[in-house]
Amino acid sequence: MPAVQQLTYQPLGGVPRPVEVLTFDRLRELSAGGTQRADFHVVAVVDRGHGAVTVDFRRHRLGPRSAVWIPPGAVHRWDDIEELSGRLVLFVPSAPATPATRRLSAAPNQAPTWTVGPDWPLLTAALDHLELEAAAGPSELAALLLSALLLRLDPPGRDPEPDDSLFALFRDRVEEGFRTHRDAGYYARALGYAPRTLSRAVQRATGGTAKAYLTERVVLEAERLLAHDGVTAARCARELGFPDATSFSVFFRTATGLPPARWLAQWRDAPTGHEPTS
Repeated sequence: MPAVQQLTYQPLGGVPRPVEVLTFDRLRELSAGGTQRADFHVVAVVDRGHGAVTVDFRRHRLGPRSAVWIPPGAVHRWDDIEELSGRLVLFVPSAPATPATRRLSAAPNQAPTWTVGPDWPLLTAALDHLELEAAAGPSELAALLLSALLLRLDPPGRDPEPDDSLFALFRDRVEEGFRTHRDAGYYARALGYAPRTLSRAVQRATGGTAKAYLTERVVLEAERLLAHDGVTAARCARELGFPDATSFSVFFRTATGLPPARWLAQWRDAPTGHEPTS
């Protein structure tokens, strides 16, 4: 498997703008078919054709009326897009203009792909309007139209919490601290709540425990790091705050059932569009 390409948001033409719309035809021109990790959101809407995309090592089939949402930091690969027709919206995390859509963008990405239902005509109308406005140049209206589009998408599994909810506060603290703190009790103390109160809030939001949420977040980051060429277990240990490679390997194997080297071998040796088992 080739090295992961790190993508930085650079709008075409060099004109600073927080939102850009392009077609799958243009994506085929720009993409070499490799594995990528971007610092911006990618939302895709498929009109026609069938294909596939892999997001964080899980392959998802695409067809007419499929929608895709790839958040910043996710390792992804467009596996099979030769037949796909539709559009993609690229936007920076600060682009959504309303509190509701900022929460939606920050919510856990439970379902990176889904099929759009009865709102399809309204969704495509919102996308048409956004495409015209984004092409006209940077404007506040483009950010508002992006927000309208995100609300029309209505992705399943994204249940945005209010910014001041305990789970949202916990989620944000975890993003800041998971490389150095993997104890749920630390976050409870930092937020000023009893561990049991925090656990109940995480259970309501995710269906799992605070400890499980932390473990999944660390494992995901470890997988993303391992997917890069030349990143060893020792480097992962340093990046994620483990005292040494052995302790990291024990953690990873306990969480996934595979030692890091075997997981990496399965990922690199798998045929295009498949992911390692765990």
